[in-house]
Amino acid sequence: MRGGAALALAARRAARPRRLLPLAGRGEGAVTRGGAPEAARPLLVAEGLEKSFVARGGLLGSGARVPAVRGVSLSIGRGQTVALVGESGSGKTTTARLLLRLVRPDGGRIEFDGVDWLALPPRELNRMRRQLGVVFQDPATSLNPRMSVEAIVGEPLAIHRLGSRAERRRRVRELLEAVGLPESCLGKRPSEFSGGQRQRIGIARALATAPKLVVLDEPVSALDVSVRAQVLNLLLDLQRAAAEAPAYLFIGHDLAVVRQIADRTAVMYLGRVVEEGPTLPLFASPLHPYTALLRASEPRDAPGAGRPGPAVPAGEPPSPSAPPPGCAFHPRCPAATAECRASTPPLLPREEDPERLVACFHPLLPEGGSPRPKNFSAVPP
Repeated sequence: MRGGAALALAARRAARPRRLLPLAGRGEGAVTRGGAPEAARPLLVAEGLEKSFVARGGLLGSGARVPAVRGVSLSIGRGQTVALVGESGSGKTTTARLLLRLVRPDGGRIEFDGVDWLALPPRELNRMRRQLGVVFQDPATSLNPRMSVEAIVGEPLAIHRLGSRAERRRRVRELLEAVGLPESCLGKRPSEFSGGQRQRIGIARALATAPKLVVLDEPVSALDVSVRAQVLNLLLDLQRAAAEAPAYLFIGHDLAVVRQIADRTAVMYLGRVVEEGPTLPLFASPLHPYTALLRASEPRDAPGAGRPGPAVPAGEPPSPSAPPPGCAFHPRCPAATAECRASTPPLLPREEDPERLVACFHPLLPEGGSPRPKNFSAVPP
């Protein structure tokens, strides 16, 4: 075969649409809230992630670097839901951007589905991106107002050349049915829908390529309270019904929402994970004082909330541009010692329960035996 003909054949093969994956039919190895076993190998493993940004403008505009993520390690099982929680500026969104390869870390490693995520060349990385989906916080700004629902949901399929034109249209209809929207929505624009309906469109778009990991960036915080439960239940139902249950990385600050959706939770403070473990035990009996402060800050009537406290934990977190030495939480901690002020505690599993990890030299004891004050609402700034 001559060179020109071979190149033409290769181009036709590259342009040939790929087979669409099924939408429904429960697969093996999925995880439910009931605690079904995970697949042996995690879907995603991140170790020692580091990321800092150059400050621009103001007093720090001379090129000073501000750390955003400091030594973060995280594992997400197949079909598992892991939540990242923390105050604004804790680094949870930057961590998600690193895992998605939207920005490259300064240090550390990421393995996704057995592949070195940081070693992939651009073309292979783009091919692998079909394994990822994202649901954004505000559906009003994340959907193109000029595109129809059919074009919005079908866009990932077109970008990755998945299926023929007819198969894509059929897939879009299946996705809309799965998220509870009628076929009559296909030709409409986002402005014709309510906030909850727009978020359903965003969820359908995120699941279009049957991804293995979906990042949920505060997916219900912009919605009315009356529709939040509907969207959360939809996400759980779609996870359970998928042929290969996707893993979710949930970014949020509403602990009541996190309790409903997450299998495991990692608590971040000033760029570090300070506590990680199964969600319900973690909030029922926190090991790190910052986790206890978050729990105490919940509204009195929040499901599963701890003791009443202020709207946010007492005192302001230090500036990320000038983190304190040692444990970053020690200026706000009611029981900090000289050791806390001098050294950074590593994130280690507890001997009594290896499923729970905490970065604290003097962790809280189980509920009822804590040497620290339980009512953190009185902690001075």
